[in-house]
Amino acid sequence: MYILSVDLGTTSIKTAIIEENGNVLGKSIKEYTLLTPSALEVELSVDTYWEAFKIALKELLEKTKVNVKDVKALGMSVQGETLILVDEKGIPINNAIIWLDNRAQEEAKILSNEFSDQLAYKITGQVKIVPTWPATKILWLKRNKNEIFKKARKFLLLEDYFIFKLTGKYVAESSLLSSTLYWNIKTKKWWGEMLDYLGLNEGKLPEIRESGEIVDYILPEVAKELGVDKNMIITTGALDQAAGAIGVGNVKPGIFSENTGAALAICATVNSPFLDPQNKMPCHYHGIPDLYMAHTFTSGGMVLKWFRDKFCQAEIELSNLLEKDSYKLLDEEAKNIPPGCNGLVMLPHLEGAMAPEANPKAKGVFFGFTLHHSKPHFIRSTMEAIACIVRRNIDVLEDLGMNFEEVICSGGGAKSPIWNQMKADILNKKIITTTNDQDAACLGAAIIAGKAIGLYKNVKDASEKVIKIQNEYLPNPKNRVTYDNLYKKYIMLYESLVELFEIS
Repeated sequence: MYILSVDLGTTSIKTAIIEENGNVLGKSIKEYTLLTPSALEVELSVDTYWEAFKIALKELLEKTKVNVKDVKALGMSVQGETLILVDEKGIPINNAIIWLDNRAQEEAKILSNEFSDQLAYKITGQVKIVPTWPATKILWLKRNKNEIFKKARKFLLLEDYFIFKLTGKYVAESSLLSSTLYWNIKTKKWWGEMLDYLGLNEGKLPEIRESGEIVDYILPEVAKELGVDKNMIITTGALDQAAGAIGVGNVKPGIFSENTGAALAICATVNSPFLDPQNKMPCHYHGIPDLYMAHTFTSGGMVLKWFRDKFCQAEIELSNLLEKDSYKLLDEEAKNIPPGCNGLVMLPHLEGAMAPEANPKAKGVFFGFTLHHSKPHFIRSTMEAIACIVRRNIDVLEDLGMNFEEVICSGGGAKSPIWNQMKADILNKKIITTTNDQDAACLGAAIIAGKAIGLYKNVKDASEKVIKIQNEYLPNPKNRVTYDNLYKKYIMLYESLVELFEIS
């Protein structure tokens, strides 16, 4: 018996066939390039998602040669906040507005004035009203593209759209809804006052369900289009970071995990909704019913990808020649630079900063470079900066009384031993990677789907059975002073530039 797992990511779609014991039988990835019509806009054609899914799935089935009748269910791990509008036939009427999109800055201010950040935090768990949240994007459409707003029959997130394509039903689940800004994290229902202000009613939104519930069998015509069995069950999935947390064993309170993929995401599981008195740490709903997450995200691996693509053409060409991962070449360069990069400090906020800063106007900065510095310094500084974001969030959580002795790392960043060691040194905590850390989101989605169809007793039980530790990295005490000083400069640099970000 197999589970088909789909990870609908920011820059790619991954499909995987996963066995009951958690073994990844095979996987296939199809990348796509986001559209940036302006400095603030980030979009993608909705058809691109579906076509990428079809290509990746076809390659996967050809590669694994499984009997499709043995693939019993489909589970999803999905990027949050990406907004899709469809007409009465379920046909998209706009490009998907990606979570990275920052166009709704004015609308975020309008909603802040109407509801206040404090009220929004109390209702939704989100510490600040920023352009990331779908509510602000919807208001932007209403004010700037009113013909599209009026034409929309349903306002969907990406997971909702895929569920509709697969089953013909409009269903959403709570972990994705957690960051819409129009879902109440305590009642687990729509926030009526926000809907009223946006000009929406519940009829224009999907049915609310929990993660890991059966929606329906796949539509026969879609099964034929995809080359899968008509009896395959479609289940509700989870926010990619919730699925990724489950996929590395972050399934109970007291566990901290971070995922360095295109985005950097952190997750700490808690029993109940919480409010940070300093309004720094958001609270999200977990992919496990009735659990919650201290969770935030910001630009992560995409910052290193940006640097590679813009400044490392020689490394890219060499990697193609040697058939070697270009990021491994960057690792080798960074390894030769001392901790702290001889005073070079980076702020990696290329698309604004999320919690705990929650500042959409923040920008990327390299500070302190001299004639001594070279490209490898900038590579390592970028990696150190992303580790500083993780430490920044851990500091906030520990100020709330949480305690973490170790950090579970996953995502593309976890493939880099030197980066894992940097994190151990900068965080001063043990770093753990798991055997399936590169497929954590897919594995988590498979566990959720397996639980839905009765393959597993529950998510926690399944996680403990199928997830194994691969490597551990201990902090190097020799680097403690250097990295404590680096981190202090990182904090001071951001705080010194806040006013300048406002006028830039």
